[in-house]
Amino acid sequence: MLNVTILDGYVDEPTCLGVPPYISPYPRYIAGSVWDFDPKAVVSYLTIDQVRNDKKNLEVLSKSNVVVVIAGMSVPGRYLSGFPLSPNELPIFLQDISKPLKILYGPAARHGFGMSGGKKTRDTSMVADFFDLIIKGDAEIVIDALLKNRLKSDEVDPDKVRKDASAIGDYSVKGAKIVQQHPFYPDHLITEIETYRGCPRYITGGCSFCSEPSKGSPDFRPTGDVVDEIQALYNNGIRHIRLGNQPCLFSYMAKGTGELEFPRPNPDAIEKLFKGIRNVAPELKTFHIDNANPGVIARYPTESKKIAKTIIRYHTSGDVAAMGVESVDPSVIKKNNLKASEEEVLSAIKLLNQVGSQKGSNGMPELLPGLNFVFGLDGETRRTFDLDYMFLKKIMECGLLVRRINLRQVIPIPGTHMYNVGNRFVNRHKSLFKHFKNKVQREIMQPMLKIMLPEGTLLRDVFLEKHDGKLTLGRQMGSYPLLVGIPGKLALGVFSDVRIVDYGFRSVTGVPSPLDVNTASRETLEALPGLGSKRVIRILRSRPFKNQEEFVDCLDDIKLARELLDFIIISE
Repeated sequence: MLNVTILDGYVDEPTCLGVPPYISPYPRYIAGSVWDFDPKAVVSYLTIDQVRNDKKNLEVLSKSNVVVVIAGMSVPGRYLSGFPLSPNELPIFLQDISKPLKILYGPAARHGFGMSGGKKTRDTSMVADFFDLIIKGDAEIVIDALLKNRLKSDEVDPDKVRKDASAIGDYSVKGAKIVQQHPFYPDHLITEIETYRGCPRYITGGCSFCSEPSKGSPDFRPTGDVVDEIQALYNNGIRHIRLGNQPCLFSYMAKGTGELEFPRPNPDAIEKLFKGIRNVAPELKTFHIDNANPGVIARYPTESKKIAKTIIRYHTSGDVAAMGVESVDPSVIKKNNLKASEEEVLSAIKLLNQVGSQKGSNGMPELLPGLNFVFGLDGETRRTFDLDYMFLKKIMECGLLVRRINLRQVIPIPGTHMYNVGNRFVNRHKSLFKHFKNKVQREIMQPMLKIMLPEGTLLRDVFLEKHDGKLTLGRQMGSYPLLVGIPGKLALGVFSDVRIVDYGFRSVTGVPSPLDVNTASRETLEALPGLGSKRVIRILRSRPFKNQEEFVDCLDDIKLARELLDFIIISE
């Protein structure tokens, strides 16, 4: 019997995220390809963290006919629930596994291993000896050919790609059930959904650092195929999805694609897509998007406003349209063929604020922009940092909100202009970048968090993921969720409503809501606004309280005590 194991080392690309709690489309397409060839095949799925945490999982790999390793980070990120596979780990995991045919796939196979921002990728030649096949094409297509050729790797083309987007329709449906093997399934798993591949701006070369234009003109997946895939995932228990695997959701089925650098958005097509998804998956708990081109939104405000309203009509709140700003320095924009000017980016931010800044059911705004800045680009100077900072200050002065500001250093990828430039601007401006980042966090990010989410705001359904000392870390499900720190060690793997009591630079501090004052830990009680250690000691000595009056009488400040009644309950 055919036995295939998929080892997910996670991917992080300009248009695709597969780091937990996300699962990328790649494992699902590969599993679907295998099951399309042999419905009785055994397909196993493991994450790199499962192997890191228990080496016995390597036995699953050793018993397989084929092992497919998915890996590659071409965009640097910050992670909480998992970290992408390092090439240094591969010898540890694979050197003693001789039986299976071993395959490498993902950004690592195409571009090399990205290690961190500001550094070139590491070539796959360093791990080539551990693999029989390194697939730079589409794994589901190459593996289909491999199976048909009885696993003779020298008889298949590792660069073979799908003929068009329709080619993955059946694979995406047949492979949907592999999600049930993910350790975060079902409550804490978000499936990344591809709507199209390629970049409309490929006709001018696209941004200097991005690999997406190399995929050519956008190849849109038929709406029915996307809906069918989501229905299959929904039937397999998935309740969290993100339409994230595309350069710009607003450009799905855009008119003039392949002819125009900025094709006209197609609101009717997006209405059809979103309505179709909701018809087959009515009880989704998370339905979010990802990328949006600010140049498109600024050029076509009427169509973009219709699309934003459609998104809000069908999605779940707390959504983010991540916009690649990269820089507002005109010189950097020109040298790197960036997608929008400062004025265009500001116009796009204003439009999304007009439509999506209202508070949603989970406590977060419905739909806000997220801003991605990239440093180390060609032509960057000290003035670049000044211009970017002044732009962010202008956003604040205009009373506008952005959900997140991501500041990262470029990873030069082979085949892009920035690969030839290398990391000389990164090295030249290391101290400038560090100073800029600290300044933006202190003077922009934190003040904006306080405006967006005032003290006492209730965030619903925060998933508690990890302990950090005596702190519990959690996030809501969705695109770029806000990190919530809760003082005290709470039970993990559960959802909790949380009230905000304080602010970090990229995070907030909260307490469970309602908070049982009779059972809460000292650390949690000390986080309540206005309570210091002395008052908490008084509460600990006086509990259990029988009613609110006893709690109020316990404190030396009646006004404060009554204000705290909004945060607490008294258990019997």
